[in-house]
Amino acid sequence: MTVQNILDYLFTLAPVSYQESWDNVGFLVGRKDAPVTRILVALDAAAAVAEEAAALGCELVVTHHPLIFRPAKHITDADPMTGGLLSYLEKGLAVISMHTNLDCAPGGVNDVLAERLGLHNVETLQDGETAGLLRAGDAAPMELPAFAAFVKERLACPGLRYVSGGKPVRRVAVGGGGCAGYMCAALEAGCDTFVTADVKYHEFQEAQTRGLNLIDAGHFETENPVCAVLRDRLAAAFPEIEILLSAHTDCIRFL
Repeated sequence: MTVQNILDYLFTLAPVSYQESWDNVGFLVGRKDAPVTRILVALDAAAAVAEEAAALGCELVVTHHPLIFRPAKHITDADPMTGGLLSYLEKGLAVISMHTNLDCAPGGVNDVLAERLGLHNVETLQDGETAGLLRAGDAAPMELPAFAAFVKERLACPGLRYVSGGKPVRRVAVGGGGCAGYMCAALEAGCDTFVTADVKYHEFQEAQTRGLNLIDAGHFETENPVCAVLRDRLAAAFPEIEILLSAHTDCIRFL
């Protein structure tokens, strides 16, 4: 098997056409014809993940967040934004990144998040598009503090932030990563609660004013669950290849 074989399969799960116009997904580093016997799956393409992959004898790293996101003017160890890329190049590692296409894809980031939170009657928001971004589903009715504690436990959050819209939790929208800008879509879909990440202060205020329970459960925590699912799908599709899950964790710490 080669990097190209893996890339072709991943695009059947999350077609490149699903990506946002500003994104950079797909084959980002390496040689397409390079043989692959071991793959490391990780949320981030951090330099530490390159070290981990090399130590484990992997030839390919599959990530959610793109290794290359903005044009680079130079690639040196003096530049913190490209030093990680240098690590992958020096170690001869290939990198495939599946970002907003995996957010939107059926069975991707947000379907996995909805499942992890036990939602049922799950649907895709944004005009019912198959490849829409957000998901919404029914939760067991409960008060917001109890649901926030449930989210914290289910996603292994070291902490989370939330604001009350003054309603009990019944219909929940989810958007892994920074999706607070879609709170109007959640409200229009009849949701009383929205679980996402990277929420700004004024967005919490807006949600409270609009009567929406808004939970910031962390960028890493809302997206990382898809990595284990992606590992399992790759393992099922390529039984002759060893698929490993990165030990990489969130860089954010709580006191």
